[in-house]
Amino acid sequence: MIEAPHYSAVGAKKRAVELPAPLFDGTVNEHALHRAVVTYLANRRQGTHDTKTRSEVSGGNQKPWRQKGTGRARQGSIRAPHWRHGGVVFGPHPRDYRQGIPKKVRQLAKKSALNARARDAAVVVVDALAYEKPKTKTLAALLDKLGIADRKVLVLTAGAAHAHNVYLSGRNLPQVRVMRFVDATAYEILWSDAVVVELPALGASAGEPEADDA
Repeated sequence: MIEAPHYSAVGAKKRAVELPAPLFDGTVNEHALHRAVVTYLANRRQGTHDTKTRSEVSGGNQKPWRQKGTGRARQGSIRAPHWRHGGVVFGPHPRDYRQGIPKKVRQLAKKSALNARARDAAVVVVDALAYEKPKTKTLAALLDKLGIADRKVLVLTAGAAHAHNVYLSGRNLPQVRVMRFVDATAYEILWSDAVVVELPALGASAGEPEADDA
């Protein structure tokens, strides 16, 4: 059984807690992790890049000079690819980079990412963050007491009524991302140096459906 340090919502240390076995069994499938990260990054691409071919570049309606008698190489258009400001050969054009990934592979990748962070002792469990209003100072103080204020931190909430206040509290911290546990992907977990999970999120993770990748 894998354990993780447990803290209160204000950073007071408690007894270590056992992480749920369905998610934290020590399995790290590198192939699933690679597939999930590549899919996530590909799906973020807009694919709006475009270059003009010789048929799209303006000008070049007539030959630059006559075919013979000038001593120069024959040319048909000043918009040919080898001319300055000419068309581009084999340049990028708008396309869709979106990839699909099986649901079970996505779930395995997320589980592997969590196990990888737990193996590095980078998973911290805290009590429910019931913030009555957004307060960046409160969340920053908690991360400072946990000793991870200078690291990239992923805060995973249970999605309770005050979860939005936690999100707003971490929005101004450049190295902190806050999201629901069920919305986190393998990429976000691997992006972080430390994962802070609300204790209620671990209990509800087995019963809630996982959100699809964006």
